[in-house]
Amino acid sequence: MSVIDALTALEILDSRGRPTIQVTCTLASGASATASVPSGASTGQAEAWELRDGDMMRFAGLGCQQAVQNVNTVICAALKQHPFDSQADLDEALIALDGTANKQRLGANALLGVSLAFARAQAYEQGVTLYQHFATMVGLELTYLPRLTINLFSGGKHAGGQVAIQDVLVVPTSALTIKDSLAHTYAVLQSAVGLIETKYHTRPLKADEGGLAPAFASEDAMIDDAVQAIQQAGFQAGEDIALAVDVASSHFYQDDHYHLGQQALTAPQMIDHLKTWLAKYPIMSLEDGLAEEDWMNWTKLTAALGRQSLILGDDFLCTNPERIQRAAEQKAANALLLKVNQIGTLTEAARALKLARDNHWQVVVSARSGETEDNWLADLATGWQADFMKVGSIQQSERLAKYNRLLAIEAETKLPLRQPL
Repeated sequence: MSVIDALTALEILDSRGRPTIQVTCTLASGASATASVPSGASTGQAEAWELRDGDMMRFAGLGCQQAVQNVNTVICAALKQHPFDSQADLDEALIALDGTANKQRLGANALLGVSLAFARAQAYEQGVTLYQHFATMVGLELTYLPRLTINLFSGGKHAGGQVAIQDVLVVPTSALTIKDSLAHTYAVLQSAVGLIETKYHTRPLKADEGGLAPAFASEDAMIDDAVQAIQQAGFQAGEDIALAVDVASSHFYQDDHYHLGQQALTAPQMIDHLKTWLAKYPIMSLEDGLAEEDWMNWTKLTAALGRQSLILGDDFLCTNPERIQRAAEQKAANALLLKVNQIGTLTEAARALKLARDNHWQVVVSARSGETEDNWLADLATGWQADFMKVGSIQQSERLAKYNRLLAIEAETKLPLRQPL
């Protein structure tokens, strides 16, 4: 049993220079911990409510002072000196205190900050690592480390929309360790930097998550360049390193059509287009291949391509147990992109994880485009035994904090990487 002695919050800046929230939880035992909350740019309509101030004279309305105030006053007053037996007890109290379906009153960012800080404080109190605490929380044994999906090229909302799709990622499938995975990725990244200089005559400009973002002529050119970078680095595309594509289709879906380059595709045509990509490129994961409310056609997409690739739901599922259950019943996906801030508490995210596993889905634990130097995500991906971890590129400190933490976990635990699919 843990008793909260104090909760304090602070407005900090994320990796895009936008405000987010940091929370410190101090327990009566003296254990104290701080956690920072990420923020997304490419967000699903069903995500829990991220509370922003709306004052256009300050941070263009994106300030988080009200969320900070909610932690420092309403939430602290309600939870202080209250004993909690578990993370679920704490999170259920937060959800009840907010009292809205999407956490609109107090803000999902405020609730998640408290949820995360409490979990880290409990780990300190119990004298265990955070990854072991996360594993115990969901009743899992630690048997492997997640494989990495690492951002190489970016478009869409992460890079100003020079192409419609959002990211092309590399997946080091032949690597035997996290250390080797990062070394392989470094070689591909340097190859891509040279390719960009030669082909596009430009510096290696970076997008929100550190991916390279030259003026690709088309989506196919973006994927072609990724394959070329892999090959020029001395690897075999599809054997040593595979690709994952974040299509993020909701952002170019309008008037019942997918506006991809110069094409306006119906859903069946979009599925055929994705099928062509799978035949042409070594793609092992398609994320948000269709728009988030195109439910009927997600079922068709999974039926058509689910044996060849992960059909990964991000905006489509929003780490929301109700949407995951519906998708499972309709066979509308076979993998979950798990982002804790999409739902707002660790307990609800754990329910999403369980639902995905109960339906034999793969799970990718993911960061957001607006990140902080906090590294709790690496512990979560390990403790919750994710198949993959998706953090971004290997070029920015808020990304590297997670990779470096995973390297430390690997050195400490000697756990092997998740076996390739």
